[in-house]
Amino acid sequence: MPRGELRIYLGAAPGVGKTYAMLEEAHRRAGRGTDVVIALVETHGRRHTAAMIGGLEVIPRREVTYRGAAFGEMDLEAVLARRPELAVVDELAHTNVPGSRNDKRWQDVHALLDAGIGVLTTVNVQHLESLNDVVARITGVEQRETVPDAVVRAAEQVELVDMTPEALRRRLAHGNVYRPEKVDAALGNWFRAGNLTALRELALLWLAGKVDEQLGRYRADHDIDTTWEARERVAVALTGGPEGETLIRRAARIAARSRGAELLAVHVTRSDGLAGADPAELARQRVLTESLGGTYHQVAGGDVAQALLDFARGVNATQIVLGASRRGRLAQLVAAGVGVTTIARSGSIDVHLVPHERAGRGRRGGPLPPALSRRRRIAGLLTALLGLPLLTAGLTIAPELPLIDDILLFLVAVVGVALIGGLWPALVAAVGGSLVLNWFFTPPVGRFTIAEGQNLLALAIFVTVAVAVSWVVDTAARRTRQAARASAEAQTLATVAGSVLRGERPLMALLDRLRETFALDAVTLLEGEVVVASVGRACTRGEADVEVTAGGGVSGGGELRLLLRGRILEASDRRIVEAFAAQAAVALRQERLAAEAASVRPLAEANRLRTALLAAVSHDLRTPLASATAAVASLRSSEVAFGEEDRAELLATAGESLDRLGGLVANLLDMSRLQAGALGVAVIEVGAEEVVPRALDDLGPEGRMVAVRVPDDLPLLRADPGLLERVLVNLVGNALRYSPPGRPPMITGSAHGDTVELRVIDRGPGIPSDRWDDVFLPFQRLGDRDNHTGAGLGLALSRGLTEAMGGTLTPEETPGGGLTMILALPAVSP
Repeated sequence: MPRGELRIYLGAAPGVGKTYAMLEEAHRRAGRGTDVVIALVETHGRRHTAAMIGGLEVIPRREVTYRGAAFGEMDLEAVLARRPELAVVDELAHTNVPGSRNDKRWQDVHALLDAGIGVLTTVNVQHLESLNDVVARITGVEQRETVPDAVVRAAEQVELVDMTPEALRRRLAHGNVYRPEKVDAALGNWFRAGNLTALRELALLWLAGKVDEQLGRYRADHDIDTTWEARERVAVALTGGPEGETLIRRAARIAARSRGAELLAVHVTRSDGLAGADPAELARQRVLTESLGGTYHQVAGGDVAQALLDFARGVNATQIVLGASRRGRLAQLVAAGVGVTTIARSGSIDVHLVPHERAGRGRRGGPLPPALSRRRRIAGLLTALLGLPLLTAGLTIAPELPLIDDILLFLVAVVGVALIGGLWPALVAAVGGSLVLNWFFTPPVGRFTIAEGQNLLALAIFVTVAVAVSWVVDTAARRTRQAARASAEAQTLATVAGSVLRGERPLMALLDRLRETFALDAVTLLEGEVVVASVGRACTRGEADVEVTAGGGVSGGGELRLLLRGRILEASDRRIVEAFAAQAAVALRQERLAAEAASVRPLAEANRLRTALLAAVSHDLRTPLASATAAVASLRSSEVAFGEEDRAELLATAGESLDRLGGLVANLLDMSRLQAGALGVAVIEVGAEEVVPRALDDLGPEGRMVAVRVPDDLPLLRADPGLLERVLVNLVGNALRYSPPGRPPMITGSAHGDTVELRVIDRGPGIPSDRWDDVFLPFQRLGDRDNHTGAGLGLALSRGLTEAMGGTLTPEETPGGGLTMILALPAVSP
């Protein structure tokens, strides 16, 4: 029996229209003659969704009693007995009531699929297992009902039902998602614009990953190895040479020309495991790649060009960036280089061959190190010097043998010398053996002449074979030693990476690991002549046994040097030390940047407050001072005679203006104290139900019109009660000023993880979202004549006081029109 097909409608949040879209598809299938039943659909009281059920057969729910309450669950047995072609099952991540056949609804769906029944279902992105913790951090709500990602990825079709956050919030405000009494709470919690935007991005990215998987699977199933330019991917090939940084920057510029392009750096190592590239250079190039937004990869292959192309096709790269060959002209004439070979085999992939300073100058590096130790080379030479005379004496005393046998015996001797001492002792043995064979065993004996041509050929073959065997033995020994060294280097670097990642201070962890790896007494990092960091007693350049350059200084400092004291290192170990030095420079740079960022924050805050003070003196102080001055001047004037009522009104005006002036001066003093770090912020545990009423009382009769919806179980805040009260007075005062008649502002409270939010909501004209940042510019009004389009001193001071208490103050659009100010402060842990 063929398995049924699964189609999933994925949404970023409730209310985007997943169930509606699923029912539309069910009607379309039914119209084509498909046998469709509704196994379970949750309407949540939405009339448009409920209307879509009409015309489709509905399987009655199975009633399950649990702890004295009745629940309606999908009747799986009834659906299996009905055996439709297509079943509609809502809410894939639902947890069944205990006592059901399966624990999860997605398991019920699998049972239907196994029975050959197709299924239409829905799921929200917050219910995906892999995103559960991410969604919890964003929304502050942990989802207990989840579905494994593999279940959703296995679906034949996953369709995203998308909606902008603004449109979804309007739909919610109009009552199309939840009942009216739940709308305000939902808008202030799960359905905040930031939450919806983040959830929408998660849904799009998750689905894009599935689409990429489907594309890769399709290409693999159809043996497609050509590049499909669905997205620009630029691969840059690195050899570990100094030209690598030039190539990376060129590739990054190429990738930057296309939106969404990816940068991938790849280094091809030899498949035999031998060391090749400089690990320090590769480490620096990897850091550069990642700083430019790219990724670093390493692959192995005997044919570098083919390995590079295999990688490029595997990642669906559209372009490859290569450096011009460093080989000389003669070497390029003998064999085609990697660049030429890559171009010839690239097919539809564009290949950029980038010139650089070292192109055509030959590869760096001195003579190859000896394959064997000095002791073994000496032993091989002594074996040749002693063994050849002994073999000659033995053959002279023994019965006469044919020349070919003598040659074979001397060849065995040469091979033995090669096994003991390597190439050069074996060459000495080969040359010496040929001379001995010519003098003692080749007619005419006792002369360096050869009478017969076949004897000359035999001696020539002897020398050739002896040299070839010596070369092979020496090469094998050298490669064995290189492989062992490469393995040790890789193990050391892997250990270093792990220790650095686990450490809170990467630089000190790196230096400590270096000292431990090479059993040193001290490791010191110098910048110029200044000690930056040290493990063990800091040493100077004169005291160091080894000195390695780590690159240019950080932030314009002197050159970085790594000084090692304790023992002299072998030349082969310097490669590892250079890799340590490169990573040390990176770690130092990161620590410096983090420290600079931390030091700039107070300066930026002080500058912001200083600007606020200057603006206050020139703007907000002028208005109440002018009003009070005008009122007093009128009262003192002898030209006009005022009655008692007029005098009382003028006195009230002067009093109100002076009160306002006093409040402004108090605010300015607080801001100046805040700037100087002298503001008395006494953060304690306080309840919102204590502070909100006091703030409303300060507003007088207008404060009594404000609706308050603060839950009794709202956690305590960590705040200064006096400062919090002043912030609320400013926020509610602005809301009252801009609220239309009959629609007073409202204060709501809600908890989100370790944060408590107090929202001041008004239904006034609101502020355009592109001007929200201007709201908090100190004493900046968005309209000099129409104050209903902006705010002044109050919001600037409110944000400063809020941040001084460790909170945040942000604006948000009120669904249906208006502005909501969100005051978020730390909550007290239970």
